[in-house]
Formats: sequence, structure tokens, C-alpha cells
Amino acid sequence: MNDKFLDAWRPQILSLFRIVTGLLLFQYGVAKIFKFPVLPYFANLPPLIITAGTLELVLGALLMVGLFSRLSAFILSGQMAFAYFIGHMFKTGTPVWLPLNNGGTPAILFCFACLYLAAAGPGPLSLDAMMRRKS
Repeated sequence: MNDKFLDAWRPQILSLFRIVTGLLLFQYGVAKIFKFPVLPYFANLPPLIITAGTLELVLGALLMVGLFSRLSAFILSGQMAFAYFIGHMFKTGTPVWLPLNNGGTPAILFCFACLYLAAAGPGPLSLDAMMRRKS
């Protein structure tokens, strides 16, 4: 296949990646904070998880619209790394460090997706890009 196949669409695909990543994180925030949809494992949450849900809700929304994208993505990347090490890595199972056993795969994926977005930027379809064009 030609290496140039999607080159013309690369900036728009970056924007789409940012929007979808933000939406997926936003849904976790909605579930944790507003209890919608009702999920049994989000029933009685400790304050640390409420804080995580607030970050996912607010920063996920900012990521979706592309406002303060790099900072939001960087903070979310750190939060997801923290979530993996605190919430998943030491769960019981053999071996515990294996994400397949401890349920940490989404946290790792979100961590590196957000780290990439922090480095790559929001793409052209974002409020950040719109504000840059105006100034």
C-alpha cells in the first residue's frame, strides 16, 4: 500500500482521534459523577475516584472541543498513569502486573493516547486552532 494514502487527511484524523479520546474519557466522568448510566462498580465511590471523575468530565470535555488541549491531555495522561498504578497494578491475580489480569488496559491506552495528544496538539478542528487563526 502506498505510504502516502492518508497523508492528506492526517491533520483531520488527529482531530478525530482527540475528539473520540475526549468523548470516551468524558463518558467515564459522567458515569462517576452523575451515575449515568447506572453501573454497579461506580455505586459507592471514594473521594479519590470522585476527583478522577471530575477530571475526566471537565478535561474530557475540553479535549472534545479542543480547548487547552495539550494541557488537558497532559494532565489526563498523568491521571491515567496514576489510575493504573494505584487502581490496577496491585490487584490480586497472577501475575498482577499483567494488564489483562488486572483490568488496566484502558488506563494504559488512555495514558499513552493522551500523552500523544499532549505532544502532537489538537489538530486543525479545534477551538485552540480557531483561536490561533484569529490572532
